[in-house]
Amino acid sequence: MSPTAVLVSCTELPTGDGDDDAVVPALTSLGFSVSWAPWDSTFDFSSADAVILRATWDYAERRAEFLAWCESVPSLFNSADVVRWNTDKSYLVELLDAGLAVVPTSLVTPGSSSSFPSSDFVVKPSVGAGSRGAARFAEGASAATAHVAALHAEGHTALIQPYQSSVDSSGELALVYLGGIYSHAFTKGAMLGSTMDSSGLYLSEELAPAVPPEDAVALAEDVLDAASALLGILRAELLYARVDLVRGADGKPLLLELELTEPSLGFRQTDASAVTRFASAVRQQLA
Repeated sequence: MSPTAVLVSCTELPTGDGDDDAVVPALTSLGFSVSWAPWDSTFDFSSADAVILRATWDYAERRAEFLAWCESVPSLFNSADVVRWNTDKSYLVELLDAGLAVVPTSLVTPGSSSSFPSSDFVVKPSVGAGSRGAARFAEGASAATAHVAALHAEGHTALIQPYQSSVDSSGELALVYLGGIYSHAFTKGAMLGSTMDSSGLYLSEELAPAVPPEDAVALAEDVLDAASALLGILRAELLYARVDLVRGADGKPLLLELELTEPSLGFRQTDASAVTRFASAVRQQLA
């Protein structure tokens, strides 16, 4: 009997945004029976051999419900424990405290006062997806205080980071790992100021293939090792990971985000072998 794989989406994008289109035939070629299903649908996820989070981009406003669903699903990739840790960007502070090169990050919980950087900075909710709720401010902007207050009123912890100006010229570099092993990379243009996709779930991005420099690969490797240690798992237990890096003022790479839950993996920005590696990594997880 063929193993079954379900690619998990949301109601607004029941078959994703197109980036995973080639995943279905790749999994099928390796013997899987494949289907798509929104996470909050009536689909029997317990019947699948592999339940793979791909486009669950409405979770941010329903995180408690989403996490409860994740914990109810056997054979979820990545696991519910990983999802719980990774869907709150406070993990960045944990990685910073572990000695990783991370964009300086501070958290402001509801009821706490804010302290802003002395240059341009970004304020975003610690739980969010697709850059929703993120905004850039100039030094001392009173609007930033109002933005933090609005996030607090919605029950969010605010995350504050100095704006990395390198994004304006070179964007972000995303390194993709499958089964803990490097697969490919692509660049992402600056998202702040971009237009919202018609689904209303994420900002449109300008993407292009990339060959990552050695220092970026070295940091990405260190980030994955540190995150795996914090989670108490092996790197190989992560079906997928996307490490998003930017250049700091000194030109050295910094971690902006580590995406372990439902990231676009840039399959349209690389060759067809990447989806074959993904399908092989799914088989590896089941073995």
